[in-house]
Parts: sequence; C-alpha cells; structure tokens
Amino acid sequence: MREKPKYKIGYTQGVYDMFHIGHLHIINSAAAMCEKLIVGVNSDALVEQYKNKKTVICQEDRAEIIRNLRNVDECVIADTLDKVEQYKKYKFDAVFIGDDWKGNERWIQTEKDLEPFGVDVVYLPHTPNISSTMLRVEIPNRVYEKD
Repeated sequence: MREKPKYKIGYTQGVYDMFHIGHLHIINSAAAMCEKLIVGVNSDALVEQYKNKKTVICQEDRAEIIRNLRNVDECVIADTLDKVEQYKKYKFDAVFIGDDWKGNERWIQTEKDLEPFGVDVVYLPHTPNISSTMLRVEIPNRVYEKD
C-alpha cells in the first residue's frame, strides 16, 4: 500500500523555458509529497521584469507543456514571485524549490513570510549540469556532424 503524501496541496513555480530533466525531477519529486500539485509558470512579463531577458518559449506554450505532465494537477500562469500572494490564491501547505536556492536571501525571507501560515518550504535535490540558461548557451555552440 502506498504511503499517504505528507502534504495536501503543494505548489512549485518556475520559468520552465526549454523544459529539461531537472524540471521534471523537481515536479515529480514535489508530486510524490502531496495529494495535489499546483505548478505556477512564470509569465513572460514577470520573467522580463526580474531576469531582464525574454523567454525562448512563450508562457502559453510553457504552461501547455506543464499542464500535460502526468503528475501536475493544476497549472497556473504566475505574475508574481511573492509566495504569500500565491498562498492566498491557492492555499498550499508546502512550496517546493530546488536545493540550489537554499540559503538564498529571497528564500530565507520566503520561509519567514510563509511560517505564520504554516506553509513548509521544501528543498528538493537540484539536478546538476543542466539548466535552461546552460541550454541557451550550449545550443548555438553545437556543431552537428553530417551523415
């Protein structure tokens, strides 16, 4: 018999541009820990605002990819990085993020901000050697051999 998940509603959020195995690992790990997983896909405008660059794939297409993953129960477009604002909309009891963010100032503050609501910040293992940023750099540098 499968063990009951620790959390009722989980939430994770990201850009998910150039979807890769690291994204899948975070989503699947989060889904295993909750009964319902909501995934926020950062809007194009939000990404431009805080990363100062455009996404390769538009928000609608990124959301459609996420929405069609087996372990995603709900996919939403996120217009803010503020997890308290997201909590007020979705009432999750855990937010999931890669452990490469642990100790980051923003996430230390997020932990403090969510504590009064009883929301846990759960750091999941980061997949090394892969990121959308890395793919952006690597793809133009690839030389394909002709058959």
